[in-house]
Amino acid sequence: MFQKFKDWFWLEKFWLPPTIKWSDLEDHDGLVFVKASHLYMTIPYALLLMIVRYFFEKFVATPLANAFGIQKAVHKIKPNAILENFFKHSTSQPSHNDVYGLAKKCNLTERQVERWFRSRRNQDRPCRMKKFRESCWRFTFYLMITVAGVAFLYDKPWAYDLWEVWRDYPKQPLLPSQYWYYILEMSFYWSLLFSLGSDIKRKDFLAHVIHHLAAISLMSFSWCANYIRSGTLVMLVHDVSDIWLESAKMFSYAGWKQTCNALFLIFSIVFFISRFIIFPFWILYCTLILPLHYLEPFFSYIFLNLQLMILQGLHLYWGYFIMKMLNRCIFMKSIQDVRSDNEEEEEEEEEEEENEEDTNSKGTEYLKNGLGTNSHLIPNGQHTR
Repeated sequence: MFQKFKDWFWLEKFWLPPTIKWSDLEDHDGLVFVKASHLYMTIPYALLLMIVRYFFEKFVATPLANAFGIQKAVHKIKPNAILENFFKHSTSQPSHNDVYGLAKKCNLTERQVERWFRSRRNQDRPCRMKKFRESCWRFTFYLMITVAGVAFLYDKPWAYDLWEVWRDYPKQPLLPSQYWYYILEMSFYWSLLFSLGSDIKRKDFLAHVIHHLAAISLMSFSWCANYIRSGTLVMLVHDVSDIWLESAKMFSYAGWKQTCNALFLIFSIVFFISRFIIFPFWILYCTLILPLHYLEPFFSYIFLNLQLMILQGLHLYWGYFIMKMLNRCIFMKSIQDVRSDNEEEEEEEEEEEENEEDTNSKGTEYLKNGLGTNSHLIPNGQHTR
């Protein structure tokens, strides 16, 4: 049964142009061609990248975060069995009636109960240190893979002349640089998929899952159908903008707002140029229009372009969020990742409330002792009216 499915799955009509057989793509005369078995190595390489990431975050990203003044946040809350039981078994977002009832049970004010739940929620949320380490790892990989991609492609004719992408297709031998570029990129996306459970979860979590699966599917399919030349161009166009995004996040978590804003503006420019100009009018033109001058439409041609159009749909999705953040940057002078939860806002609100309460308590103490809030004695008869 499995063998029948395998034979059907690898039928030439699904993968290759008419009249081309798998036997035409066997290694000969020192030329090596792509094989599906090459992709098996992406899984162990993905696990290796996860190990490298662990040590990178521990010995590189964490010291760098400390150098930027980022410390692991510690949310101290007073233990309360009643509130903890309600938090674990009912909800972490109590209604006003719940807050009122819990305040009565615990002999606390409603404000104290609300602050306890806010602090308790923040305990379970990722701290800035974790966010910085994650972005630092992605920035480092995207930077290295982009530099490698440019080094691999700068002397290739199809990087400058799109007609060369389809010359002699599909009988195009595999180059060592193409092999490593593909394998490392796919391994990285596998590692991101494997670590989704431990990485920071955002509002676009599902979009990230779809993106990683689409990227792996697209690269795997383009590999097996020998769309290597167009595939390397797609990868480079996507990686070049991600560098600026991750660097902007790093400086945002470090509190360098002006640097973050500048990097985010650069990212936005690069993103819209690469994803809304170069990708549709260069890449899609190369994969959708140019092949028809050489070949009749066939299954893998249709399937490849269908995946690329889904990818372009995701570009539109993320472009919407980028426009929202640009709006904040221009009109509010600050950038906040609109995909994130509101933990940072809650943390800031909590700190402001604590500072306000500290100020009020100190003011009350000073007044009780006949002192102003500036700790100077106020002589009798000299109070302001």
